[in-house]
Amino acid sequence: MNSIGKIRAKIHGEVFDYQVLVDALAGYRKPRDKITRLLATGAIVRIKKGLYCFGELFRRELVSREYLANLIYGPSYVSAEYALSHYGLIPERVETITSVTPCRSRNFDTPVGVFSYTMLKPSRYSVGAVFETVGKTPCLMASPEKALVDKVWSDKRFNGRRILEFDDYLSDDLRIDRDDLGNLDQDRLQAIAKAYGSAKIKNLVRHIMRLKEKSHA
Repeated sequence: MNSIGKIRAKIHGEVFDYQVLVDALAGYRKPRDKITRLLATGAIVRIKKGLYCFGELFRRELVSREYLANLIYGPSYVSAEYALSHYGLIPERVETITSVTPCRSRNFDTPVGVFSYTMLKPSRYSVGAVFETVGKTPCLMASPEKALVDKVWSDKRFNGRRILEFDDYLSDDLRIDRDDLGNLDQDRLQAIAKAYGSAKIKNLVRHIMRLKEKSHA
């Protein structure tokens, strides 16, 4: 068995950290030199310092970028545009993996994609996350309600001071179907809005509740 085959036999997942890689190379006299060669040949890929995945030829399954987003910078979970696209609430395919974090905002341009992290206050960050399985891999992601709130909150182009402004913004700018808005969990929205303590988010929730009332009228 060649060297990458031996390493692949010891590392079962597609994503691994530096210590796991060094442990898999325990039989080599100079594991750092071996890592350099593996990187040069594309057998493994450095996502960021200390975090790796196998190269395409040696993967057993697709690498979950959503799961990677949780690992690259944390604590964090996938939210805003990417999560809205994942749930089918917006029609566009979103390439950048957007996440929220209680730490400072960061962007990472990696060999497997671009990852963007927006800072939230801990009280705003702590509500609305759920476990989602993408492919075969579970990851931490905002609920549909939290993803929408995070997107609206972070969009500085829209101030949301008047409830009447939300119809055009949500339907035309974000292109979210009104029926999908009406299907969002009202209790969860209320809890998220309470944690945010923001007039903008309160107006968003009021608008969605009015849509739901109209649909039942």
